[in-house]
Amino acid sequence: MSESGQGNVFITGASAGIGAATADLLVRRGYTVYAGVHTTPATPRPGLRPIPIDVTDPESVSAAAELVAGEVGDAGLRAVVNNAGIIVRGPLELVAPAELRRQFEVNTLGPAYVCRSFLPLIRAGQGRIVNISAPTARVPIPFLGPIGASKAALVSLSDALRGELAAWRIPVVVIEPGGTDTQIFAKADQVAAATLAADSGALYSAQLAAVAKVEARQSPGPVDSVAAAVVRAVGARKPKRHYAAGTGVRLFATLAALPDPVRDRAVAGAFGLNAAARKAGAR
Repeated sequence: MSESGQGNVFITGASAGIGAATADLLVRRGYTVYAGVHTTPATPRPGLRPIPIDVTDPESVSAAAELVAGEVGDAGLRAVVNNAGIIVRGPLELVAPAELRRQFEVNTLGPAYVCRSFLPLIRAGQGRIVNISAPTARVPIPFLGPIGASKAALVSLSDALRGELAAWRIPVVVIEPGGTDTQIFAKADQVAAATLAADSGALYSAQLAAVAKVEARQSPGPVDSVAAAVVRAVGARKPKRHYAAGTGVRLFATLAALPDPVRDRAVAGAFGLNAAARKAGAR
C-alpha cells in the first residue's frame, strides 16, 4: 500500500483528540486538510483550513460542502473522514431521551448527512470515505449501550454504502480505535454524572461502582496510532475495509469472536458486574 502524499481531505471533529491528531499528520504528509469544527475553532495554518459545520444539521453540512467545493474545484477530495462523535453512557433506564437522541444525531445521522453532501466531491477526486467506529459497536458493554448502538448503526450504514458505491469504486473504510486519551471521555463522564443524579433510588450504584473501579485501573493510549491508521486508510491505493488501532483492540477482537453467552459472561466478569448485580438485587 502506498500513499499519494497530495490531495484534499475533509475531516469532521478536527478541533481535538483523534481529529486534531489526524489533521496534523495529514498536513505533515502533504495533504490539504479542510478541518470541520463545531464549537472550538481550529487555527488556520499552511495546509489546514477550518470549515464551520454542525453535523447534526443537514443545512450546515450542505453549506460546508459548498464551501469546500469552492476551494477544491475539479480536484475534488481524496477522502472524507467522519470523526466527529460523542459518548453518552449510563443505564438506559436513566438516560434522558434528549441525550439518547443526541447520541444518534452526532454519531450516526451526522456521518450520513456528510456522506450525502460530500459524495460529489469524493467522486470528482476518486476518493474514499473513512468512518470512525468504536469497539463497542462489535462488543456490547453494559452502561455503554447508547454509544455502542450508534456506532453499530454507523458500521451497518458503512457496509451498505460500500456496496452502493461499488460502481464508482469508492472505498468505504471503518476505523475502530481502542481506548485513547481524549477529552471525549471526560465530557461523557460529566453528562453521565448529571444523568445518574436522577437515580434517587440508587438502583445502579453497585454496578456503576464496579465499572468505575475497573475503568480507574485502565490506561488509555495516545491518539497517535489511531491517527496513523486513518492516514493509512486515506493514502492506501486499495484500503482495507477495516482498520483497528489503539489500546485494547486485540482484546475486543477476541471477545467479538466468542459465542454470545460466553462473551457476555466474560464482559460481566471483567467489569465485576456479577457480584454487583447480586448486591443490587439484595437491596
